[in-house]
Amino acid sequence: MTRLLFARGARGGIIRSIQRRLTAGAYYAGALDGQYGGRTEHAVAAFQQNANLPANGTIDDGTWSMLMQQPLPTLFERALQITAAFEGHEFSTIQGNWDGAWLTWGVIGFTLKHGELTKILLSVATSHPAVLSGAFGEQTPTLLQALRASAPQQEAWANTISDGAAVKEPWRSGFQRLGEQPVVQAAQLERARHAYFAPALRTAAACRLRSERGLALCFDIHVQNGGINNVARAAILQHPAADEQARRIAIAHAVADAAKAEFREDVRARKLTLASGTGTVHGELFATDRWGVGEYAAQEWTAGP
Repeated sequence: MTRLLFARGARGGIIRSIQRRLTAGAYYAGALDGQYGGRTEHAVAAFQQNANLPANGTIDDGTWSMLMQQPLPTLFERALQITAAFEGHEFSTIQGNWDGAWLTWGVIGFTLKHGELTKILLSVATSHPAVLSGAFGEQTPTLLQALRASAPQQEAWANTISDGAAVKEPWRSGFQRLGEQPVVQAAQLERARHAYFAPALRTAAACRLRSERGLALCFDIHVQNGGINNVARAAILQHPAADEQARRIAIAHAVADAAKAEFREDVRARKLTLASGTGTVHGELFATDRWGVGEYAAQEWTAGP
């Protein structure tokens, strides 16, 4: 039996890779924008018709195999695409110190305050110094000095280059150029896998969540909330649910209720969307089965972190 993987409304790096393959086959002539819109849908249908597949314009596992000729994206990659959309981030996105995180950059919003941005950039400085200097030019020594400074000094530096949520030039363009580099994107993905997805696997196991939606929910909890805190954990334990979807929904509410008041309803919208499979986040309707996250057993759960 085939399963739906991607359809209109999804966006991100996986969709961009689909567009590249469609372009190479002369089915698609639009922008490689990572948006699964009408033009991508029509191009997929044209490929399907030529391949004697049902021409419905959606990517199922059979269409993926014939079009992409590579294994399906992992659940980590699919869950990442949804969380990145929630966060409003791409690999090159940089935001200033509007929210107390000092600087926020990259596909899921790695922050300077919590050290993830620093770890990625110092890793790139060690493994690919020319990439870093190519992005920041004469500002590179200043950047490295800031990354190695104390926390108060880092915050002060972030304030000097921030203008609310915006980042001043030449820093904005430097972070954008850096995020466009394949080696830097690979470093971001590896950090996201290690720092957020591996703990999400353990959280899913502890909460007895075995589905793709359950693991995607746990991943989003670790990205946005840093995990399930003691307050949320106590609330979950007070109301155990045998059915997994009911358990996911209970977890979504508990995590939201334990969040800061100013973020609480945003947390709730994100978590309930992943727990139930549909929902509206920041005014956008999400159906997770169109993003490759459905009510299927998560193979990664049994594999472990």
